[in-house]
Amino acid sequence: MPGESGRIYRTLHRAGGPIIVVERVTDVAYGERVEVLCGDGTRRRGTVLDVSVERAVVQVFEGTEGLSLRGTSVKFLGRSVEFTVSPALLGRVLSGTGSPLDGMPLPFEGATRSVYGSAINPVTRDYPTDVIETGVSLIDGMNTLVRGQKLPIFSGNGLPHNELAAQIARQAAIRGADEPFAVVFAAMGVKNDDAAFFREELERTGALENATMFLNLASDPPEERLLTPRFALTLAEHLAFEHDFHVLVILTDMTNYCEALREMTSARGEVPSRKGYPGYLYSDLADLYERCGRVKTAKGSITQLPILTMPSDDITHPIPDLTGYITEGQIVLDRELHQKGVYPPINPLPSLSRIMKDAIGAGRTREDHPNVANQLYSVYARVGNIRSLAAIVGAEELTDTDQRHLRFGDAFEEAFIGQRRDERRTIEQTLEIAWDLLGVLPRDALHRVTPEELAKYHAVRDGVDEQAGD
Repeated sequence: MPGESGRIYRTLHRAGGPIIVVERVTDVAYGERVEVLCGDGTRRRGTVLDVSVERAVVQVFEGTEGLSLRGTSVKFLGRSVEFTVSPALLGRVLSGTGSPLDGMPLPFEGATRSVYGSAINPVTRDYPTDVIETGVSLIDGMNTLVRGQKLPIFSGNGLPHNELAAQIARQAAIRGADEPFAVVFAAMGVKNDDAAFFREELERTGALENATMFLNLASDPPEERLLTPRFALTLAEHLAFEHDFHVLVILTDMTNYCEALREMTSARGEVPSRKGYPGYLYSDLADLYERCGRVKTAKGSITQLPILTMPSDDITHPIPDLTGYITEGQIVLDRELHQKGVYPPINPLPSLSRIMKDAIGAGRTREDHPNVANQLYSVYARVGNIRSLAAIVGAEELTDTDQRHLRFGDAFEEAFIGQRRDERRTIEQTLEIAWDLLGVLPRDALHRVTPEELAKYHAVRDGVDEQAGD
């Protein structure tokens, strides 16, 4: 058996940062748990990061400060990092590595699983076709979240992604089905006040009853940051595929996770790739994101909402760039909308949900949903062009139809994109708001909806002739 339990080595070759190197080891496996026995009698935790013929590289969670090469022993435990999972963990607040933060003991019963799960086998995957209702109009109406989808939120420093994450965690629900639903919320490298905000929001609204929080603070060792999403996903897999829960996993902030990974690879002396991140950043992120979906043999599902802050608002930065390749779309927060006071400041134009088309429409949301979403995209894109023109020639030189488009754009940002932080809208309410806003425009400006939908839902406002354009 690899990594004979309790085998102790005193052959430390190097200790620095979070890394120690142990020589002349045998039968040691990648990911194996380690105990570092310090000369003063204390113990530190670690895991094997790399193994060669006679050498093992060990990541020490508490760091190597104060360790001496001669006075330190390393004990290989013969098993990987494990977590005892159970539905009884719902309603709990845990550290990034599964220790209680709420003053209560962990459940006595449960299934022990390695946190290093694997991606779902593509052969066993079931295609996602059912909606998760977030209560946020811009997401539900134009970038619908589907059960089993991975849909990241791209944000920037100073934008309200924490508030949006908490709002979705509070409001998200399975639409039109009496099936068990849970939220697994994992925060990585967050400040104490942000961690307190997340916890208070879920406790205040009662949403914590059907949620589990994993909180890794900025003051915690960055080595633990790499384990936090794996602990969260291990619990999600147990709930989804063994207890038939539909689980929404919110991971924030993936940028902090990637920074910790860069720090670790630098300490190991690896050759860096783009912007100092390791060359395997893509496969490491894919290892997390692909632990998401639906399988044919289980009723449950795992849906992911990873949240990341783009350094300098650069969407071509390696973290959002690689994330976009792996996931099925993105939600993009916009600084200009935020400066206008719009919440949530989601820009519809670069946002996309690639598989929403198979989950909306008659029998799933409402028959007009696909065409309304397309119409909103089309009209709002034209609003941007008209605003650019108005900045050059002046709004008074625009045609009446163009001026109506400008009014639509302002109203769309205020009433459709914008909503209160405590406001939950159903998809029907979202669609009604959309049709009310489209009523600002004449019928001949609406090319993406059918005549039957126009007749049923389009209400003309501002005295516009129902048949004519201008």
